[in-house]
Amino acid sequence: MKKFIIVCAATLLAVVAVNAQPRAIGGRIAYGVGFSYQHSMGLDNMISVDVDFPGYSGGIGVAATYDWIFPITAWTQKGEWNWYAGVGAGFGFAWPEVDKQNYAGIKTRTSVGGFNIGVAGRIGVEYNFWFPLQLSVDWRPVIGPAIAWSNVTRSGNLSGTGLEAKEHYSAVGFGYGSLYASAICIGVRYKF
Repeated sequence: MKKFIIVCAATLLAVVAVNAQPRAIGGRIAYGVGFSYQHSMGLDNMISVDVDFPGYSGGIGVAATYDWIFPITAWTQKGEWNWYAGVGAGFGFAWPEVDKQNYAGIKTRTSVGGFNIGVAGRIGVEYNFWFPLQLSVDWRPVIGPAIAWSNVTRSGNLSGTGLEAKEHYSAVGFGYGSLYASAICIGVRYKF
């Protein structure tokens, strides 16, 4: 019973400590849109979690970083300026896009998709207003391997047989698209 009370008290203290830290929730606008959540870990650190929906394909990207905050004291305004840098992990998935074509009696269906996983880095600057609003500009690429695949199905009168032909292609490479696409963004968050 004594251990149970100690565990309950420690859990309660941890929940109170976590809830006492400032947080921010909002959105990110880049080449696509996303949701953003920040949780302060003391005065000089924060954890950021972003869920992005890139504009160039149907997919989703998720990244979490541990960021160090550095105040900019030379810019004296009514609010507060900070710059921050951090490192973490991220992954993305592009659901298969389907393209259907019909040419000369041959129906072609192409499905293309892929995913990436890697190390996420972040560097940016933020302005915290004197009311609960935060604006930021940052660069958060995810660097790592990417895998893409393509399935092509052709059906119809292929060489007079009426059969169906299927092809599958896959490729593994370096995910460099996140160095610029959806990496530079503007963030707007409500602080609470």
